[in-house]
Amino acid sequence: MKRTSVGVLVVLAVLAGAGGFVLDHVLTAMGRTTFTPSLLLPVLLLLIGAASLGVAWPVRASVRDGIRIDPFRATRAVTLARASSLLGAIMAGFGAGLFAFLLSRPIDPPVGSTVAMLALIGSAIVLVVAALVAEQFCTLPKDPDDSEPTDRAGDPGPAEFGGGH
Repeated sequence: MKRTSVGVLVVLAVLAGAGGFVLDHVLTAMGRTTFTPSLLLPVLLLLIGAASLGVAWPVRASVRDGIRIDPFRATRAVTLARASSLLGAIMAGFGAGLFAFLLSRPIDPPVGSTVAMLALIGSAIVLVVAALVAEQFCTLPKDPDDSEPTDRAGDPGPAEFGGGH
């Protein structure tokens, strides 16, 4: 399994940033107030980051101690970590887009909105870092069986299917 690419995270953040900017622009053009995320959203993102690390820690401990870990448990942990890093990149970009729109207006942005956007961006960045660390925790050593060659371009032999009928 390949690790999450920084390029993918940057592309998601840029696209989400554009989406946040456009959303606030459309809301303002319609005469509505700009979108301000709840202050509970950054708390939720930090909890998701802690959960990603918490799920990945037993996998890391097992690998370091040489204990065989259930590969499905490691897969679940790395999947949560990858999804968390993608979510963090999207939320950081979205918050940055909202914040950029507020700064582009001729009036000073309200303090509450500014704090909410900066908290969202900061917690989303923490989520990305925590998720990437959790993904690193789930790196399993290569299995010795992986080095055995298969015959004829990767086809398994008849013995693996219970005999050669």
